[in-house]
Amino acid sequence: MDFHLGYEKHSAEGINSGNSRNGYSKKTLKTRSGKAEIEVPRDRNGEFEPQVVRKYQTTVSDLEDRIVAMYAKGLSTRDIEDQMRDIYWIEVSPALVSKVTDKILPQIIEWQSRPLEPVYPIVYLDAIHFKVKKENRIVTKAAYTVLGISATGHKEILGIWVGENESASFWLGVLNDLKSRGVEDILIVCKDGLTGFSEAISAVFPKPSFSYA
Repeated sequence: MDFHLGYEKHSAEGINSGNSRNGYSKKTLKTRSGKAEIEVPRDRNGEFEPQVVRKYQTTVSDLEDRIVAMYAKGLSTRDIEDQMRDIYWIEVSPALVSKVTDKILPQIIEWQSRPLEPVYPIVYLDAIHFKVKKENRIVTKAAYTVLGISATGHKEILGIWVGENESASFWLGVLNDLKSRGVEDILIVCKDGLTGFSEAISAVFPKPSFSYA
């Protein structure tokens, strides 16, 4: 608040400055240690933006990190709600859980669309099959994973794509995505023997060396 107004509390510099302190508003904050009530300073012009606990924020970052970690492990919003109540004695609604987890979506999109190196000497293409609950039934999904070895020898996950099942046509879309993100050439491709897989690779990156896993 001192920085926002440009003068310290009770300082004469604040006289006729056009803005001043205007007391506090109370807010209940949810933390991993339980609920805490804080006082948020206000200014008369309503221009002050708290930096540690933002406006409309009701949880602290470490609590949000735990919610995101549970979500990443596959817990449903209802399961997370139960865990937060049992472990931290905090009531969090499914709507709040969704609001927290939605914050990571822009980061995921940014990571998945980031520019890549023009050449990868070795690239591993594989799909991991897993079961998920969808519309009250269990279905099988395929996570298409691309691991690249850079020219300096570093391993890098180039991207992860989720499809209904593994197919050469879906791999074709994955490879076109890699190309659109800057990949110009792959020297060695390591893959399995899926029918049509080699043709899909050759269509996007002509004449690579194939290695079957």
